[in-house]
Amino acid sequence: MTAATETSEPGADATARSARPRHLIITVYGLYARHDGGWLSVATLIRLLADLGIDEPAVRSAISRLKRRGILQSRRNGGSAGYQLSAGALAILREGDARIFRRRRATPADGWVLAVFSVPESERHRRHVLRSELTRLGFGMVAPGVWIVPAHPQDSTAETLRRLELDTYADLFRADHLAFGDPAAKIRQWWDLDELERHYESFIQAHEPALQASGSAGTSGSSPPGEREAFTGYVRVLTDWRRLPYLDPGLPAELLPEGWIGIRAAELFFALQALLEEAARAYVKSAISG
Repeated sequence: MTAATETSEPGADATARSARPRHLIITVYGLYARHDGGWLSVATLIRLLADLGIDEPAVRSAISRLKRRGILQSRRNGGSAGYQLSAGALAILREGDARIFRRRRATPADGWVLAVFSVPESERHRRHVLRSELTRLGFGMVAPGVWIVPAHPQDSTAETLRRLELDTYADLFRADHLAFGDPAAKIRQWWDLDELERHYESFIQAHEPALQASGSAGTSGSSPPGEREAFTGYVRVLTDWRRLPYLDPGLPAELLPEGWIGIRAAELFFALQALLEEAARAYVKSAISG
């Protein structure tokens, strides 16, 4: 499993074939390293990234950047050089799991979480950080200092703001929309649905052919994807997917345009996960043990 450790970076929503090496490395660590304390040997990482078309110098360069950012830490294990996820990165991954792999969308009956904040002018840099983090968490802006997100049971806003030491500037409330205005129209004011639609379209264009090919293979009697192909396909689709549930925080389908493309994109992701996950894990297990 993985999370949005790097989703705030420019280019984090790149399509699979142009995903940056460090985005792919985060996905590999999130999926396959946490059972071993978040550690992978350098040799294993280079071997796995080679399958994804990333050469050794690019892998080492990306690792160095992740180390400087405090995401990876160097550690030897049994005489082998490698890197492990930092405690902070592990916390971000845990927070992201429920969102990235969440199938259920919110409903109007779930209500909303409101974040109301005020940051002194002398600390306006913290205001920028807070706004950026709320945006990353999928909040829409109702008014300056008042932001909103669906109230999912697994909402981790409080934990995230506390971890980033932003909790002293904000209050969180549970709320219902009682009157004045059409909630569906409000959704369009608070979130850029046109931009979201473009992201979903890019995701579907990049990954739907793989699902269609697997269906064609099944009907023609061909075998399903091999383990190596499953690994490369799953890492790429998850690297592309992991930002989308942050941009679209599971907005209620009842308040979205009819036939909302985000629902189709989610169905595509979970279908590919079911197709690829088991074989991909077997491939990585073999690579680590070998």
